[in-house]
Amino acid sequence: MEPIQIILVLIGYFAVLLIISYFTGKKADNDTFFIGNKKSPWYVVAFGMVGASLSGVTFISVPGWVASSQFSYMQMVLGYMLGYLVVANVLLPVYYKLNLTSIYTYLEQRFGKVSYKTGASFFLFSRIIGASFRLYLVANVLQLTVFNAWHVPFWVTVLVTILLIWLYTFKGGIRTIVWTDTLQTLFMLLAVGFSIYYISDAMNLGFIDMLKTIKESEYSKVFFFDDAREKYFFVKQFLSGAFITIVMTGLDQDMMQKNLTCKNLKEAKKNMYWYSAAFIPANLMFMSLGVLLLLFAKQQGIALPEKADDIFPLIATQGYLKPIVSVFFILGLVAAAYSSADSALTSLTTSFTIDILDVQKRNISQKRKENIRKIVHVLISVLLGIVIVVFGMLNNDSVISSIFKFAGYTYGPLLGLYAFGIFTKYSIKDSYVWIIALLSPILCVLLNFYSESLFWGYEIGFELLIYNGLITFIGLLIIKKKKN
Repeated sequence: MEPIQIILVLIGYFAVLLIISYFTGKKADNDTFFIGNKKSPWYVVAFGMVGASLSGVTFISVPGWVASSQFSYMQMVLGYMLGYLVVANVLLPVYYKLNLTSIYTYLEQRFGKVSYKTGASFFLFSRIIGASFRLYLVANVLQLTVFNAWHVPFWVTVLVTILLIWLYTFKGGIRTIVWTDTLQTLFMLLAVGFSIYYISDAMNLGFIDMLKTIKESEYSKVFFFDDAREKYFFVKQFLSGAFITIVMTGLDQDMMQKNLTCKNLKEAKKNMYWYSAAFIPANLMFMSLGVLLLLFAKQQGIALPEKADDIFPLIATQGYLKPIVSVFFILGLVAAAYSSADSALTSLTTSFTIDILDVQKRNISQKRKENIRKIVHVLISVLLGIVIVVFGMLNNDSVISSIFKFAGYTYGPLLGLYAFGIFTKYSIKDSYVWIIALLSPILCVLLNFYSESLFWGYEIGFELLIYNGLITFIGLLIIKKKKN
């Protein structure tokens, strides 16, 4: 597919997003930007959240990840289901009862201002890095397929990528995103479906033969029960999936902000149940695509790229399949990456404006509050661009693996704080919380580094998040206040 054709496809796609932004951004104020005036239909939120959760990471990294980890990722997906039940029945009731805009306000009401600022800061740091990982994917593919041919520097590609998000989110915020994510989820799932169809066709496989080929391949092993020390051991993967969902959905302003746009708790819980139900088939599609890509490359004698994340882009865009696959790949990638990144930009703006600057509490005009929010929106966009460029210079690992590793360190203190707040009645010495929150990830770095030598070859995987949360919880017990 020629670079100019890709550009034309993207122009058409973003024209649609801007049209949606125009209609959803009418008469928008801070209440619209932050919580969509609490008027979002639950089924629209649910469908859009599928794309936001899967994101460009799943679209690119999961197919490539199959080469090294087979279908072991499905063990985590099964754990996600448990996590979503916890989010729907433990966390959402708290958020709706307190009528929160930023979910980190809970920490101020429960513990105090230092806990509140600490929790919000950990979210901001975590989400900036996570969103940058995701946007790096789409920027990297656009660089390889379009801008390298025109000798455009990578930083310019990143600038364009960020600017496009800013254009359709700066006015309507979360109300716009609820609707654009619905469109983007549809494009992403269509892209995967058509990619599977055309690869199967190129391999002369009917539907039944395709399923049989995937099942009999060397990559199809799902459950790993052999060695508890291995990082792919079922219990470790399952529990990691559950806790990753709790922190990266239930304790994440990005994901919860969409839920909080629903009219009431009942509709928010329906959204969560239906959205989680779509996860198993959606991820099976992505992993099946990964197997087909690897088998197709072997059949055609295609040399696999050094980075696993480049397998799908290579086969989809370099003329190995029909040109229509390139179109679907580009649309699917952009839809997947942007459905996650646009809400990240909005949630970062919301959290920094409300949690760090305390704009909602300040005695200033509504117009002034909106202007502050718009300035923050621009500054967060610039910061994301800088982090993406730096990540592009440093990354040499599968992006999905990098994100989960990073989440284990940064979301652990949030897990410990919320678990302590919800499941105990203790008060704590609020001024010491930031020390506990910093020490916990540092101890986890040491634990991860020395685990194999100290614990008879035990290799820590994504369950590091659980240990991190537990260390934070124990630290909070140490600084709890004595009862009068």
